[in-house]
Amino acid sequence: MSDLIRPNRRALLAFGLVLPAAACARLLPGGGPPPQLFTLTPKSTFDANLPVVDWQLVVEEPEAAGGLQVQSIALRTNALELQYFANARWTDRAPRMVQTLLVESFENSRRIIAVGRQAIGLRSDFNLRTELREFQAEYENPDKPPMVRIRLNAKIVKQPRREIIASDNFEATTRAAGTGIVDVVQAFDDALGKVTRRLVEWTILSANQARPAVPRAQQPS
Repeated sequence: MSDLIRPNRRALLAFGLVLPAAACARLLPGGGPPPQLFTLTPKSTFDANLPVVDWQLVVEEPEAAGGLQVQSIALRTNALELQYFANARWTDRAPRMVQTLLVESFENSRRIIAVGRQAIGLRSDFNLRTELREFQAEYENPDKPPMVRIRLNAKIVKQPRREIIASDNFEATTRAAGTGIVDVVQAFDDALGKVTRRLVEWTILSANQARPAVPRAQQPS
């Protein structure tokens, strides 16, 4: 283990022990103090001109590679290796946490009649399918604050025909204010907030354009 982490020894003093992805499986309970648990916040501010819509949306849990299907907070020091902060965790698996925050952000927009997870049995007009492709802190220099990068691919699926009516990528980066784990998590929160706002607004506008107009009732003569 010491050979794996020796290149980042100075960084360890700044933000705690870093473990390669493969080493997480070797961690045993009771081996030290419990990790700090962190969560992120939903978005609550959106474009004032965003329309109010009358259709229902299911937000599916994002797909993600195995390295992101965990509660561990991911980081990279190079393009080929995914590592984790050993003394910090998300409160849920990263894709599940992102799904929760997306649902809450749609609700906070107050523009949509009903939105929920697939699990609640909501009969939707549209499904939002996403893939979490980047969700990590990136260290170009172990002595400097990292850049947090978040990237989501999104597809809007019109029901019941399961027709994809729109697809796009959403990415944001935020430089952490410092090297401490709280600074890193705050950078995650900022970057995800940028992605979430654009994704919510894009979904509402794109799906609304694909929604057939409801004919007005004929006025009595």
